[in-house]
Amino acid sequence: MALVQKSPEVFLAEGPISAVGRSELETLKAAVRASAKRRARINTHPDGEDALHEMIIAIDPSSYIRPHKHPGKSEAFHIVEGEVDIVVFKDDGQIDQVVPLGAPGGERSFYYRMSQPFFHTLIIRSDVLIVHEITNGPFRPQGTIFADFAPEDSDAEKAAAYQADLVQRVAALQGTAA
Repeated sequence: MALVQKSPEVFLAEGPISAVGRSELETLKAAVRASAKRRARINTHPDGEDALHEMIIAIDPSSYIRPHKHPGKSEAFHIVEGEVDIVVFKDDGQIDQVVPLGAPGGERSFYYRMSQPFFHTLIIRSDVLIVHEITNGPFRPQGTIFADFAPEDSDAEKAAAYQADLVQRVAALQGTAA
């Protein structure tokens, strides 16, 4: 399978059949290390207009993913490698639920699906997270609503402080040390 690099963070799996293996995962990991946002993905859907979007995404734990929601869309994750806590919020920013996920074979669930638009973010619990994400298309940037209770990702200092505080809040809920 041929990967075409569309940007520093996005690769496209060309052709009608996509297969992702160790080589492609290593390509993603290298892209994560070189990426300013510390994440990279392979799109297996041909373009943003496709009705079904599937991506293999690699994310470093230092990557800040601002809490957001996608009205009118579902999203599902299948963990390929690593561990993550999906943090689901109420509209006011209070934590509603934490969904711990990990690769198959561990104690954590390896799959989740969110079928309603809740604000959510990720806390990566491993050196890298690799996830297979599925959502319905088409992609519209204005279709993502970012939470007012969390800083923009363009403000790195505030984003890092928010993320650190969130890790502490989740640890307190789970009764563990951060």
